[in-house]
Amino acid sequence: MHIEQSILDKVNEWLTPTFDNKTQESIKEMMTSSPKDLEESFYKNLEFGTGGMRGIMGVGTNRINKYTLGKNTQGLSDYLKKSFPNENLKVVIAYDCRHNSDTLAKVVADVFSANGIKVYLFSEMRPTPELSFALKYLNCHAGIVLTASHNPPEYNGYKVYWQDGGQLVPPQDAEIIQVIENLKYSEIKFDSDENLIEYIDLAVDEAFAVSTVENASFNTSAEARKNLKICYTSLHGTSIKMVPKVLEKAGYSDVNIVPEQAIPDGNFPTVVSPNPEEPEALTMALALADKINADIVFGTDPDSDRLGVAVRNDEGKMILLNGNQTMVVMTHFLLEQWQKSGKIDGKQFIGSTIVSTPMMLELASAYDVECKVGLTGFKWIAKFIKDFPELKFIGGGEESFGYMVGDAVRDKDAVGAILLMCEIAAQAKEKGNSVYNYLQQMYVDFGFYKEHLISLTKKGIEGANLIKQMMIDLRENPLSEINGQRVVCVEDYQSSEGKDFMNNITFDLTVPKSDVLIYYLEDGSKICARPSGTEPKIKFYFSINTEINSVEEIKSAETLLNSKIENIIAEMQLN
Repeated sequence: MHIEQSILDKVNEWLTPTFDNKTQESIKEMMTSSPKDLEESFYKNLEFGTGGMRGIMGVGTNRINKYTLGKNTQGLSDYLKKSFPNENLKVVIAYDCRHNSDTLAKVVADVFSANGIKVYLFSEMRPTPELSFALKYLNCHAGIVLTASHNPPEYNGYKVYWQDGGQLVPPQDAEIIQVIENLKYSEIKFDSDENLIEYIDLAVDEAFAVSTVENASFNTSAEARKNLKICYTSLHGTSIKMVPKVLEKAGYSDVNIVPEQAIPDGNFPTVVSPNPEEPEALTMALALADKINADIVFGTDPDSDRLGVAVRNDEGKMILLNGNQTMVVMTHFLLEQWQKSGKIDGKQFIGSTIVSTPMMLELASAYDVECKVGLTGFKWIAKFIKDFPELKFIGGGEESFGYMVGDAVRDKDAVGAILLMCEIAAQAKEKGNSVYNYLQQMYVDFGFYKEHLISLTKKGIEGANLIKQMMIDLRENPLSEINGQRVVCVEDYQSSEGKDFMNNITFDLTVPKSDVLIYYLEDGSKICARPSGTEPKIKFYFSINTEINSVEEIKSAETLLNSKIENIIAEMQLN
């Protein structure tokens, strides 16, 4: 097959003595046996997306390896020295259960230390939210976590956190990327200064656990906590290090762990995907829950920032909640608690994203707090906390199964969110109620919202081009009517421009540019198209709603809204 010269130039660079013999041998093997893999490995450089940098592990510029991560770390070291002159620089590093995460974390630590930067390195895998907490707790300048979140086993990744405990945001992200791009691989300092690397573990665990219990506990009685029967799975990931410890510290003693999934394993052998967004991932937990008659089920992704939740409905059957449902339940409960404590005075806010349920706006309005809505990714919610110090952050989430309670952690945090959901479930059970009933009453009070997600996977160079073309077509041939409903407004976050067709006006979008397109229909429906920033996917988000007057109307309303979603999907030819 023909390979472009620009790709061959990169390949030839990787065949120089800057790169070790094993790397060079792997490249030579691909050149003869798999030129397609060679092209995929070198056709571009790995990029930072919504959740840092993720990629398949292997050799090449488009792969996760010691050289791509070494270059990132060298660039970050240079940027830190420039940003904080004459300061004793400190960073903290954590990693998850994935293959090579521990060795890659040590490579990153080596490069930082070789640049004279003090490194705190977790001695074993730890949850991503603990890294965010540790960064502030240890008063560091930056933090790194080696994780590919819920991606398949062949992936790994590199997330960068800043002084506030949140992920990189503008302008630092673009500035650091520029420094990295300008570096040569030969400039990476790999020779560590072991005197600058300090291993951390139990002391930080204890501080994180104490902080989590303080932030996510709300006057639940000891008896109610004891009586809640919990079923939990870590899906072979890092949450096993902290979730049982935190629940025990908070007083939840009836915690039943799925034993087959409790052992950390980067192959994730018992699931197709270690993603709690996928119903299949919680199959074993649901089976155990039915066996022991558990009240609530939790599952977390490998780095413990996302959580899946299942609760019992009125018929006693376990049902999975989606990310929007868990988000509004937790937010509503937090708002109730803050109001009861007299802590709401108009100087508080909750956070959400442009692709999440508009029900968050209804909750904010009902409790007289602000709802700040940003781009996809928790780094934007963390940025709101930093940008608006005069406002107190209550909680916030996104549809992709992430939630953050308070501001001790500045990223989505399944550890704190699980404890919060336990508080909600325990208090409801004590009153003879349930999380399911709590959500149903919210639909009566704030409107019945139904969300749906379609995720289309398009791998490789061809897939990337296909996704690009789909977005071009949506922009150049905009839909004016969908399912018999006029499009009343379109927001294009790439051009930072919105168009209100009912009033014939154009308006500016104030959030940073992003490849996202949102259609609003005259019946209040919302359709969003967005290429993923971390996976080879394009995602379509649907949100529709209707008013209901009683819980008894939910079933018929759901049938109506499901039918609407199916019609929209068929008309947009996404089936």
